[in-house]
Amino acid sequence: MDIFDHAQSQKMIASVPLADRMRPRDLSEFVGQETILGPGKLLRTSIEDDALSSLIFWGPPGSGKTTLARIIAERSEHRFVAFSAVTSGIKDVKGIIAEAKQDLKYSGRRTILFVDEIHRFNKAQQDVFLPFVEDGTVTLIGATTENPSFEVNSALLSRCRTYVFASLEPKDLQAILRRALEDTERGVPLDVSDGTRISVDDDALAHIAEFAQGDARVALSGLEIAVRNTPAGENGEIHIDQAVAEEAMQKRALLYDKGGEEHFNIISALHKSVRDSDPDAALYWVTRMIEGGEDPLYIARRLIRMAVEDIGLADPRALSVAVSAKEAYHFLGSPEGELALVETAVYLATTPKSNAIYTGFKQAQGDVRKHGALPVPLVIRNAPTSLMKDIGYGKGYKYSHDYEDAYVEQQRLPDRLADRTYYHPTDRGYEGRIKEWLEGFRTGGERKKNNK
Repeated sequence: MDIFDHAQSQKMIASVPLADRMRPRDLSEFVGQETILGPGKLLRTSIEDDALSSLIFWGPPGSGKTTLARIIAERSEHRFVAFSAVTSGIKDVKGIIAEAKQDLKYSGRRTILFVDEIHRFNKAQQDVFLPFVEDGTVTLIGATTENPSFEVNSALLSRCRTYVFASLEPKDLQAILRRALEDTERGVPLDVSDGTRISVDDDALAHIAEFAQGDARVALSGLEIAVRNTPAGENGEIHIDQAVAEEAMQKRALLYDKGGEEHFNIISALHKSVRDSDPDAALYWVTRMIEGGEDPLYIARRLIRMAVEDIGLADPRALSVAVSAKEAYHFLGSPEGELALVETAVYLATTPKSNAIYTGFKQAQGDVRKHGALPVPLVIRNAPTSLMKDIGYGKGYKYSHDYEDAYVEQQRLPDRLADRTYYHPTDRGYEGRIKEWLEGFRTGGERKKNNK
């Protein structure tokens, strides 16, 4: 190749984003995922021996799922076909499978089919893979950022081994970034003119790695932006300090898919933090939801649910506080109204807890569903007509206000449930006063002093 051709080639390579240029070419360059790809691990051995079964790779963006599939393609002697469920459809899949059948029949060569974003196919569409995975026509490798338990056909999932990819650690990302800085064939040096030196401060590199949120593509893109947009100094050096790194990364790209698993993980974290009376964790998780772009009214609805499920009558004000937060947000909007949601989360975390209402409701609900529409006891039925009075409606009813202690002994539950007790108040907060009062009511004792 002459000098001109080499220069042109380098320009073409440099036009490819750094994250794509720096994809590992073999297992020796792959960083992270030691729990599934470390020496002697089943997945690594299967790749090295070219003896893969059907697989599902599940993990966050930038954790190496597609990269590993490309490494498999390079190593395997089988036919390897890759496509994305975002840009291709079932018609494409059927064409690939038809070719796989022919290849297997006439050359004995099997096909590895890599489907990126497999969750983009609905479960009915995923059925197309099932018979061909079962009979060995194709070895399927599906990659997904969504929980396959929810997003992948259960029959297909049962025929695949699932490997969970974790977000990369900051130390892993720093190793990837340093490699990109040192690689003269594919790395950052291609992005600058010949002879220009690049130096990156350790704290700048750490900042990029930290703010990439475990995503190698984000980290490499941040480094690329920093280098390409920083002019060389008088000494001919491009110097990346923390201020440049912060500008390149800007706001941290929060992992928060409002329709995906992380949405449910974080709302679960908020709910459990409130339930466990941890105001710091509650404040953090509600802030994560707000910063991640969650609908503030969804947050308000969840806070109202927590007020009734986990606090109940231990603090009757909790429900009013939560509902008021919703109204405050309606009135103020963002960003001022967000503070009302944060205040409510902290309030709910610090107030007494009781799930007595929730558990009582669930028990009563179980009885309603089990026993159906049991008849109302005659004694507490309304009797607006003479006929209804004649057949016993309201007969013997005692009007509690006519009694000095406001207590009357009469049946109020259906016959089959007459001895049921659904509400078991705790000793916490206001509910402790209810418990004292209720014990007197249930035992038939005087309630007058407890009712003051």
